[in-house]
Amino acid sequence: MDARAQNVSPTPPVIPEQIAAEHLPNAYRLHDRVISGGLPEGDAAFEELQALGVKTVISVDGARPDVEAAARHGLRYVHLPHGYDGIPPERIAELAKAVRDLPGPVYIHCHHGKHRSPAAATAACIAAGFINPDSARNILTVAGTSRKYRGLYESALSTKRLDDRMLDALMAEFPETAELPAMAEAMVQIEHLHDHLQQFAENNWRALADKPDLDPPHEALLLREQFTELLRTPAAKTQPAAFRKLLQESEHAAESLEAHLRAGQQSEAAESLQQVTRHCAACHRDYRDVPLSEKRSTPP
Repeated sequence: MDARAQNVSPTPPVIPEQIAAEHLPNAYRLHDRVISGGLPEGDAAFEELQALGVKTVISVDGARPDVEAAARHGLRYVHLPHGYDGIPPERIAELAKAVRDLPGPVYIHCHHGKHRSPAAATAACIAAGFINPDSARNILTVAGTSRKYRGLYESALSTKRLDDRMLDALMAEFPETAELPAMAEAMVQIEHLHDHLQQFAENNWRALADKPDLDPPHEALLLREQFTELLRTPAAKTQPAAFRKLLQESEHAAESLEAHLRAGQQSEAAESLQQVTRHCAACHRDYRDVPLSEKRSTPP
């Protein structure tokens, strides 16, 4: 059935259906054509997408999509990233056109599948007319979207049905990969390195079964380098002093983390990682996660 034929009349509020998938984190079906979830990592994840009948994968995460793995499994990748501060109206329109017009079902994902992708999938489905706007809050709650991401809630809760004629006329590009500003690229890498180090800490700094090639001190070194290089960028130098101070404190904590790990000082390493986490949380609260509606000239 053509997707447009499915959005003519109002639909009852949606109760998202959790999908039992070993390699697709936090996967929920919002509509026959739309599934929200976390990063599909490796061939096993793309095989699960195939088994679900998925034809198009949309990433709203900043990291470069694994276009090659998707292609090996006959899937199209589309990269339409947005931040934790909310989804711009033009991006919502692109997402709505994508879920309506691209081959489906469509799998929309971010990194963990809890915050950006449920908000994006919800806004896309509402704008395309697939689901009732009253469904938004319930979907985000079930998916585990944190209340601290006020911009994501604002975007999902304020989205309205878009006219099909407007979507027809929208000249949307659906790239496999999107270019990101240098600061956004660095933040993506920092997030991934921090996730790896958190996993090591939870595993008492032993090797990770699913990532045997990773080495804790080396990951700490890479994390420190990300902060060091970010501080040297023109974009960082134009930001408020408080923002730069948080970056410097994170750089120092990452440096201490590496030193403690190389010395076998696990408890001290755990404290240094907690310091990095606290600095990142403060930066996210004061800058990254501020809703788009409230932003003036703060960093991304």
